[in-house]
Amino acid sequence: MTFKILVTDEVHESCVAFLKSKGYHVDVKLSLSRDELIKAVKEYDAIIVRGRTKLTRDIIMESQSLKVIGRAGVGLDNIDLKAALERNIKVVSSPQASTVAVAEATMALILSLARMIPEAVTSLKGGSWLKSKFTGFELRGKTLGIIGFGRIGKAVAKRALAFEMKVIAYDIRDVREEARSMGVHVVPTLEELLRESDVVTLHVPLNESTWHMIGERELSLMKKGTIIVNTSRGAIIDTKALLKALKEGKLAGAALDVFENEPPKTEEEWELIRLPNVIATPHIASQTWESQMAASLMIAEEVYKALREVSSTVH
Repeated sequence: MTFKILVTDEVHESCVAFLKSKGYHVDVKLSLSRDELIKAVKEYDAIIVRGRTKLTRDIIMESQSLKVIGRAGVGLDNIDLKAALERNIKVVSSPQASTVAVAEATMALILSLARMIPEAVTSLKGGSWLKSKFTGFELRGKTLGIIGFGRIGKAVAKRALAFEMKVIAYDIRDVREEARSMGVHVVPTLEELLRESDVVTLHVPLNESTWHMIGERELSLMKKGTIIVNTSRGAIIDTKALLKALKEGKLAGAALDVFENEPPKTEEEWELIRLPNVIATPHIASQTWESQMAASLMIAEEVYKALREVSSTVH
């Protein structure tokens, strides 16, 4: 059976090449408008997206022969999973591809905050030699609190331990055994983690229970001078609450790779980004050549397997 596959976001060429080698018809149509996507999706058996394309309920419900949705990368918050389930559409992803990239980016952001690297670079490029102004702090001996001890959380822990940090973690799952084997202490509550940490990093998916899980109350529990890093999803932190905590000096700084709106559009988001003690990057934590290639090839294989299952069921 020859299936038709639509790719709406940029993926590595290996993804398309693999699927074509299996005899599938693949069309790459980037930057489709919502109306164009609603019209196009009716013609395909599978669609492959990254984070840009939003497969909302109305789009999924308009599909007529769609059998598989492939998300190249991690995070499924741009796909209406309930609608896909109702239409019996299988959703597959390739989350493991970006683990190392995101973990390394997280450590880079922590180090950049601790050593005030962006400010120092900007100052020197502007012609100033302000050596005494940029006195940071060492990671050795500091407590890193990891919220979400899954693949990426564990990868961050491994790297933080190499910097001789004390690592604690909080997760709604029971991760005590795997954490203990790494030398990581699991705390029973989010509140305890926030009170004990010098650095807090977030590695949880965005869903109803994690939306704004770090708000004004949670930020108030942190020690004065704590820094927070978010490479997961922007809406996990309440933007207004974070802005207030930073402006009032409760937190020493924040490093954000993700935002509630992408690209940012509210006054609060832009004010937050422009604060001198905030490092902001445009959702690039998973953007390495290695992870992009791996994610693309992995999702091609997952879509292929899912379509084979469909084909075997039909026959």
